[in-house]
Amino acid sequence: MDESAVIQFKNNFGRVRAEVGKVIVGHQDIVDGVLICLLSGGHALLEGVPGLGKTLLVRTLAEVLDLTFNRVQFTPDLMPADITGTNILMENAEGRKIFQFQRGPVFAQIVLADEINRATPKTQSAMLEAMQEHAVTVAGVQHRLEEPFFVLATQNPIEMEGTYPLPEAQMDRFLFKLIVPSPTLAELSAILDRTTGTETPTVNKVLTGPEVMMMRQVAREVPVASHVREYAVRIILATHPRSETAPDITNQFVRFGASPRGAQALIKAAKIRALLDGRYNVAFDDISAVAPAALRHRIILNFEGEAEGIGTDAVIREILNKLTAQIARVQA
Repeated sequence: MDESAVIQFKNNFGRVRAEVGKVIVGHQDIVDGVLICLLSGGHALLEGVPGLGKTLLVRTLAEVLDLTFNRVQFTPDLMPADITGTNILMENAEGRKIFQFQRGPVFAQIVLADEINRATPKTQSAMLEAMQEHAVTVAGVQHRLEEPFFVLATQNPIEMEGTYPLPEAQMDRFLFKLIVPSPTLAELSAILDRTTGTETPTVNKVLTGPEVMMMRQVAREVPVASHVREYAVRIILATHPRSETAPDITNQFVRFGASPRGAQALIKAAKIRALLDGRYNVAFDDISAVAPAALRHRIILNFEGEAEGIGTDAVIREILNKLTAQIARVQA
């Protein structure tokens, strides 16, 4: 790989992180996770209680990047056409009636799907094609979305009344599911200083769309050794009950494991983590570090797992511990 491209990648990542940090207090792992999703060509789902700065983070990121931005507030009465757009009857210069496509808010490079689980499944599915194909089809005509295209969705895990849980097919479209924690004492004090004082933090644009696309290309060029790729595959297989690598916790509490998209997410994200560490190859630690965010929304617990309150993070942690122990025995 070109060493200068790797250095430039790391510098650009640091510049974006620093600008976002002018507004967002703490949440360093969340900011890094969102940026990894953007540079991997994936999408991110942020889950946390109201007031933790999820929407502010997305808005700040849009300000730091020279990309078009739209916000969609998902509600039960939102219709698919409200997202994708629709054909409207217009009159041309000759006085003839013609149908003209009116673009919806999904036609932006960064789309904030705020409280996505408040919309009906029919409306949620309107995002599927856009997220996967980077295009929308209206009245049989496909309309391409401008690259880079990035969806950041938020959802509230507590207030479930009047919400519609995301179907597994749509959850699988998100590269990462990031859990936004509550701030610490020091972070909360800093938040109050920034939001209740006389000075309002401002950010500068530091990256353009072509630069983001170039960084994506650099990330894809990071090599992955066969044994590291096999490690990622073993993690995915271990999420499936009754597979030969599955630990006891998987066999007892998991109904369905991660899809091949989970393996893709592990490799893509691990490549970026390696670059940020100044390395030109992916290590076991890179795969392990991104596994919780990449897999927690791709593992479906059975009834016993839900009744026992077993979280998918606990399953992933047990899988990583088992595989790490196996690798240590082989190397010894």
